[in-house]
Amino acid sequence: MEKEHTLDWLIDLVENAKSINTEEVKKNAVASVPTSLVESLMHNVASTKPSKELKLLGKGVPASPGAATGVVCFSSDSVLDATDEGEKVILVCNETSPADEIGMRMAEGIITVRGGMASHAAVVARGWGIPAVVGVSEMEISETEIKIGENKVEEGAHISLDGSTGELFSGEMELQESSEEISELKVILDWADEIRSGHIKVRANSDTGKDTERALSFGAEGIGLCRTEHMFMGDRLPLIQRFILSGDESEEEKESLNELMAAQRSDLSEVISAMAPNPVTVRLLDAPLHEFLGEEMQDEWLEHNPMLGTRGVRLAILREQLYRMQTRALIGALSDVKEMGKKPNADIMIPLVSEVRELNLVRSWIEEEIASMEDELRPSIGTMIETPRAAITAEEVAKSADFFSFGTNDLTQLVFGFSRDDIESRVIGMYINEGILSANPFEKIDFQGVGHVIKHAIDEGRKINPELEIGVCGEHGGDPESIQFFFEAGVDYVSCSPFRVPVARLAAAQAVLSSFK
Repeated sequence: MEKEHTLDWLIDLVENAKSINTEEVKKNAVASVPTSLVESLMHNVASTKPSKELKLLGKGVPASPGAATGVVCFSSDSVLDATDEGEKVILVCNETSPADEIGMRMAEGIITVRGGMASHAAVVARGWGIPAVVGVSEMEISETEIKIGENKVEEGAHISLDGSTGELFSGEMELQESSEEISELKVILDWADEIRSGHIKVRANSDTGKDTERALSFGAEGIGLCRTEHMFMGDRLPLIQRFILSGDESEEEKESLNELMAAQRSDLSEVISAMAPNPVTVRLLDAPLHEFLGEEMQDEWLEHNPMLGTRGVRLAILREQLYRMQTRALIGALSDVKEMGKKPNADIMIPLVSEVRELNLVRSWIEEEIASMEDELRPSIGTMIETPRAAITAEEVAKSADFFSFGTNDLTQLVFGFSRDDIESRVIGMYINEGILSANPFEKIDFQGVGHVIKHAIDEGRKINPELEIGVCGEHGGDPESIQFFFEAGVDYVSCSPFRVPVARLAAAQAVLSSFK
């Protein structure tokens, strides 16, 4: 069905519902709108007109919806050079890291050899509304061209991708652009908000003022995940490298921390100010060391599996001043926003906890830093539940946490024992074809396994604190089927990429409606 026709259907649906104007008709209208329609209206899609110039090259993991076309570039520097010359660009590389984010933001689309739904490229692309296909394992990249099977595309030639299907094409695809303002869609989402009000909230994952403003425009009710590690990239990367590699209490460490604190305070002020008075959950730094150190990695820091190595709370315990500095930056940001005449609202989230004594130790540092704050500004201190041990011991963890937020990307990885960056392109497709899995567990929550762990953690946590706030900040927070499960499990809010917020608003309302049946 063509995009114009689905939009026409939506227009007719809303007009008919408004003409009758009863609560029951509104509920039926909300229940009948496919979430896939909302997603398609948010992004450019491939034209239905056939093109002889397009040739199917291959297929990967459909990581971020929408279609895009542009010339092939192999690096962020090449992307910047090409866009300066007025070209539309597709970034093609083995994988991305935070250091590539300047080029990623300028690209029309992203293609990677490695990675899955929870890889860096996928998560960042969804957050920025950039179409992406990852995990194209058969693709080989040389200095001058890419090769997929017998097909070759030279750097600078046109390539197209469909991030909704995972398909790649040589040539220039004709696109149907997304609509900027669709009044009928706004009406449906407003009705959806009325239905889910008091039942489940929808927040966004954002770490810049600009993205926060976009999330607000899409209807987000707060920020469920503000990733502070993204604030350490670009010209700030040498500062965090210098801090990590320096000795404790060295002058070099103190100098790096002071510069980082000033930068972080400014960035957090932007996000909190844009979202005020709605809540912003600030996750303290959580990134694998190789993403920060890169070529600066020294032997003492080399790790065979950095995703399970010195990251999150573990790095903080090795470098105590890191989370203390971030807390002081947040204190300053809250004060700055208050001086603007706004009502700031932020909480602190400690990542990758697996043992409650980790949480107790780091919490004690944070409490020392915030002790002199005004009560109205003092942040709550919670933790991500993203390791199986934290979920299993949730009754103990809840004694030291003001709130839980499930990081479902890592939790899925650890419950299954799947490497989220490696498994999707090679194994998941075969498992689905053979009937071993019914769906990709990084796209839709695994109800029996991961879901069981989540339910257990919620039940055990609320034994200690019946009012314990529960959120979900993994990308499953934007998936309609997963949202249905989270609502039934008793989650207070889901948080997802800004461009998925409208989908989540509709899906949350539909979950509420299904509970009335």
